[in-house]
Amino acid sequence: MLPDRSGNDVYAARRREMVAQQIAARGIRSERVLEAMRTVPREEFVPENLRHLAYENSPLPIGSGQTISQPYIVAYMIDALALEGGEKVLEVGAGSGYAAAVLSRIAGVVYAIERLPELAERAAATLRRLGYDNVHVRQGDGTRGWPEHAPYDAIVVAAGGTSVPPALKEQLAIGGRLVIPVGRDNWCQELVAITRRAEDAYDEKPLAPVRFVPLISDPEPDPDR
Repeated sequence: MLPDRSGNDVYAARRREMVAQQIAARGIRSERVLEAMRTVPREEFVPENLRHLAYENSPLPIGSGQTISQPYIVAYMIDALALEGGEKVLEVGAGSGYAAAVLSRIAGVVYAIERLPELAERAAATLRRLGYDNVHVRQGDGTRGWPEHAPYDAIVVAAGGTSVPPALKEQLAIGGRLVIPVGRDNWCQELVAITRRAEDAYDEKPLAPVRFVPLISDPEPDPDR
């Protein structure tokens, strides 16, 4: 695990203030989540010209038409996974790699999928540079999951779909939890937590209205070509 770098950089005070005012004050109580958010340097995961905005509670552009989610939403979604430490986690929609880094401070190993090649490469490079060696990034279609490493104790999806991809439910361990935005369009999504109770039994709980970029599935390959 990485040492806590929060006291060793120029953004430390702003990071602690962000956690106190934007996350803890809004109801996140898990000390694991709060400490992870205090530790991971968000400024390293945004474009250099936007680093002065890294600890504002707002999404920021990261290129390719994508954004890094606001800190509270990252904390809220990770808190909803109810991690206890040491789990195997799948993240769909790695973006800049920030949420994967936060997850890695709690989980044992994180597998992160990003559909856009340029973002996947950049996220992997940033995570590698910062020493998050328990995060593995792959470019690909996140709706299909990462079956080679399944089952997962937890799955978190940072894009909104009209339904829950069957592959993700299938790759969830029994007792595991999946957190995903679901809605009929980009303006009407509900964050839901799905717990797998048995092989074919799932419980679903609505959490909060949210707005995420669309969850895009690549076309199935044509077996005749």
